[in-house]
Amino acid sequence: MFSLNVPVPGEIRRVAGDLHPELVRFDRNRERHTLLAKRFDTALDDDADSLPRLRERLRPLLRRSAPADGIDLRVTGLDYFERPTRGPGPVVYLAVESPGLRALHRRLCDAFGTVAGMEGDDYVPHITLARGGSVADAADLVERRSIDPVAWTAGELRIHDSRYREDAARLPLG
Repeated sequence: MFSLNVPVPGEIRRVAGDLHPELVRFDRNRERHTLLAKRFDTALDDDADSLPRLRERLRPLLRRSAPADGIDLRVTGLDYFERPTRGPGPVVYLAVESPGLRALHRRLCDAFGTVAGMEGDDYVPHITLARGGSVADAADLVERRSIDPVAWTAGELRIHDSRYREDAARLPLG
């Protein structure tokens, strides 16, 4: 399965590193931090299993839909999903605010379909830090810790190939 991700700045690794001593109590900690813009599911769209076709459909859509100067994003704090749609919970994450990313996500859902329970109205822009373990630990961490906001502008998006766990293509915005 392919996904379209927003590259995150190195500052996010620093924030995650500062939080690491408190994240070890969760079952899994993320080493790679990503921000999902859209998943592509073969059940929703035939082009979702072909990188060349997906890339060619995305290019004009991104040219029309994304601001030429990039998408403004801002990490505003910590939060958690008690029961995520997929995988073990809780999921501790960095909350991301971005009207531009939300608007782009809606356009991508219109073009490629919506993965139920995760996209469309259910879409929550976030950067996962850890998952699994105790909901009480997640609630305690979110209640106790604050982080300094991190703002950046993304000038490109990346198609990620989950089979190989690597980025397969870069697409400029605007």
